[in-house]
Amino acid sequence: MSSTDWDAYPDDLKPLEPATGPFATRSFLETVWNHRDDSDTRLEIHTVPDGAVALALTEHLVEFAGQENLTDYHSPLGPSGVDAVVTAVTAQTDLSFRLDSLPETAATAIKVGLEQAGLVASSTQHEVAAVLSLPSSYEGWLASIGKKERHEVRRKRRRFEAEFGEIEIVPQGPEAIDMFCAMHRTSQGDKGMFMTGGMQSYFTDLLGNGGASIHTLVCDGIPRANAFGFETDDGYYYYNSAYDIDAAMASPGIVLLASLVEAQIDRGATVFDFLKGDERYKFKHGATPRPLFAIEGRVP
Repeated sequence: MSSTDWDAYPDDLKPLEPATGPFATRSFLETVWNHRDDSDTRLEIHTVPDGAVALALTEHLVEFAGQENLTDYHSPLGPSGVDAVVTAVTAQTDLSFRLDSLPETAATAIKVGLEQAGLVASSTQHEVAAVLSLPSSYEGWLASIGKKERHEVRRKRRRFEAEFGEIEIVPQGPEAIDMFCAMHRTSQGDKGMFMTGGMQSYFTDLLGNGGASIHTLVCDGIPRANAFGFETDDGYYYYNSAYDIDAAMASPGIVLLASLVEAQIDRGATVFDFLKGDERYKFKHGATPRPLFAIEGRVP
């Protein structure tokens, strides 16, 4: 069964691939879809009993709904999610398909399903996410990252507090979006150019409708850094960040990260997901790589 209406995308099915945060949910995908700027792309929701997938179709290509640069994980929904993908893809004619950002288990299952349906499909690792398994205490996390990094985290926090005052992490919602975006625009290089008016609208919508939150690093009542992410029952998904340019000399990124890890451990989270990207700092602070794959082929 197929539909072009988000109402057809079920809220009661879990992603086939676990630990994918908000990215396969209707609230996230619909928010991303509403901010697309390519009017020639059409939405198709495909459902089977106990399975569903949301696809974006153009004249030449079938993809997952949710652009690759904004959606860190893709997964169909439900125990029959692979059947939903196979049904949806094989329903097309003379189109290429590229299904990106799939963790290995889902990628393998989808590739096998497409091949069993008679299609030729290739699997290529195209990205990596970085995932930190959280211990039960902040001191346990510090112990796990080794003596050198532990010393650096403590030293940078002491220096930061000596310069700006005692640190507090304050959870916030849509009321903090203007502050976050203004801080983001002071970043150097490409990051400073990222937060356009359209992007601010998108991030605002994620806060209002997509389940996101902002955590602000506050010292003596002054915001010094912000983390934009998603909390689930057992995890945190670190989507974006920004810091006060006046604090740039005092390692605000590492201080924010360590303080956020501490706050997530305190609330009982067991996973801190840095999401896509192989930046060295993620692995220095305890993350391990999670390969992501794209499944590609053509429907004759």
